[in-house]
Amino acid sequence: MDYKKQYHNYINKIMIGIGSIIIMAMLALAIFVQRAQADKQNIQSGICTDTTERCVAITFDDGPNPKSTQRLLDGLKERNVKATFFLVGKNIEGNEDVIKRMYEEGHLIGNHTYTHVQLDTLNVNMARSEIIQTNEKITEVIGQCPKYIRPPFGAYSDKLLSEINMMPILWSVDPEDWATKDIRAIVNKVTKNIKCGDIILLHDIYDTSVEAALEIIDILQSQGYIFVTADQILLD
Repeated sequence: MDYKKQYHNYINKIMIGIGSIIIMAMLALAIFVQRAQADKQNIQSGICTDTTERCVAITFDDGPNPKSTQRLLDGLKERNVKATFFLVGKNIEGNEDVIKRMYEEGHLIGNHTYTHVQLDTLNVNMARSEIIQTNEKITEVIGQCPKYIRPPFGAYSDKLLSEINMMPILWSVDPEDWATKDIRAIVNKVTKNIKCGDIILLHDIYDTSVEAALEIIDILQSQGYIFVTADQILLD
């Protein structure tokens, strides 16, 4: 029996096995690096691609307001956060510069009816008019018609939606900031109940809500949350 030959064959098999393991490990590492780079790019662009990414959207209703909305925009810019604004049509006139700034700084702009009316209390024609008027006002300012609507009180009908060709965006976290001036209570209600994929409802017409919003952002960013516009939550 040629023990020397058997020994060399045995060594060769071991080396081939080790080589295969090394190749597989290198391939696995390459895939990991590639995915990590892709995830980093997606995070930087504000797109949620995985449940491990802690994406949330912060949204604001009822504006614009010439003072509080501008202050909010300043704070969002400092924090590199994109938000979603649902505008009331009657508040647009005189605040065109605020809306242009929203658009130019990358925030999503949606429709919140013309007079903040509960849509399901109107007939379809009146409800449609509330929406169309606001769409026209927004389009005049930014040159683009909104694709998204937040019905006041979350109330609408499927028949109305079929006629206006817009997507409704509601919310999952509501601290009812309109009902209190207690900034700490607003902040706590949001930060204690937040989870990935949530849409936060606030109002940019109140100074207390603006202050609370910026504090909420600071806290959630420190916890690793990524802020995206509401459409990115829906389309993820």
